[in-house]
Amino acid sequence: MSQIIYILCDMNNNYMNNIRKKIEESPCGTIFSYSDFSDLGIQDSATIRQNINRLVKENTLRKIKNGIFEKPIFSKLLNQDLPPNPEKVAEKIAKNFHWNIFPCGDIALNKLGLSTQIPASWTYLSDGPYKEYQFENFKITFKHRTNREISGMSYITVLLIQALKTLEKDNVDENIIKILKSKLNVEDKKKILAESTEASDWIKKIIYKICEA
Repeated sequence: MSQIIYILCDMNNNYMNNIRKKIEESPCGTIFSYSDFSDLGIQDSATIRQNINRLVKENTLRKIKNGIFEKPIFSKLLNQDLPPNPEKVAEKIAKNFHWNIFPCGDIALNKLGLSTQIPASWTYLSDGPYKEYQFENFKITFKHRTNREISGMSYITVLLIQALKTLEKDNVDENIIKILKSKLNVEDKKKILAESTEASDWIKKIIYKICEA
């Protein structure tokens, strides 16, 4: 019996060493889920959870939500860990549940250079269920959309349409059109024109102005 216990303890130590090595080799700010450690030869999910929880207790990892963790970035200037990157957290949650997500609202504006404001609430369109997650000073919201509304469109097309919806028709002036023209390359413009045929009429007119030769 003692030999079996010794073997099990030795295996668990090897698992922990493998998990710890993977975390140490990853950049600070990396977001992990349990599935990220399934390639280390650990068949039992309970063993993965047990070892991850030990690393959380020793502050090697920070728990963001159930099943999602971060290797923190420590700021010597502030003498504390920096908040996690909401975008990376959202992408990891979506990957974990096999959702397709697209930025909308203020995030879409931010990504296209139309706003420099860092939002406190990060909102995404998703083909998964409606979900909200709160962590410290930010909130992540996934708004459900049917596949018909987002399928067949590339990331850049959805991003542009959502940015225009956020601005609303009367706020899209020539300066904004000029900024968007400069942000998109020729291939992006071709793709957007081909994929946005089902958009609202006013959005299609603006897209044509942005993407015209």
